[in-house]
Amino acid sequence: MKSVLAVVAGLIVTVALSVGADLILDSSGVFPAKGADKPTMYWGIATAYRIVIAIFGCWVAARLAPSRPMKHALITGGIGACIATAGAIFAWNQGLEFGPHWYAVGLAVTALPCAWIAGKINGHTPHFLAKGAGSQ
Repeated sequence: MKSVLAVVAGLIVTVALSVGADLILDSSGVFPAKGADKPTMYWGIATAYRIVIAIFGCWVAARLAPSRPMKHALITGGIGACIATAGAIFAWNQGLEFGPHWYAVGLAVTALPCAWIAGKINGHTPHFLAKGAGSQ
């Protein structure tokens, strides 16, 4: 059960931070208004922060895993890749509001490498983030 909760927590963190970042950038005026054509630069920025968020979400899953953290990170990334692929299929012919095709494909293709990076980072957790740090 702890394994399932670790993966679910990683997915929730990833989705919440992704949606939150989108909302903040849209409402603050950093990104053009919904429905407006966004230049490639904006989709590149969105790809970059989603990669960072995906790594963090998979790291959360690995960190919370009762054992085999890399496996948990990769499972989380695999689920993310499936969700991103479904999103790409849905958005493929939906128009510019959903972004260029490379954006949707890029999210699906980068999900597992992000998960692997998260698993590797978890194996080298800085001391101040280590379990039990500060409880001496």
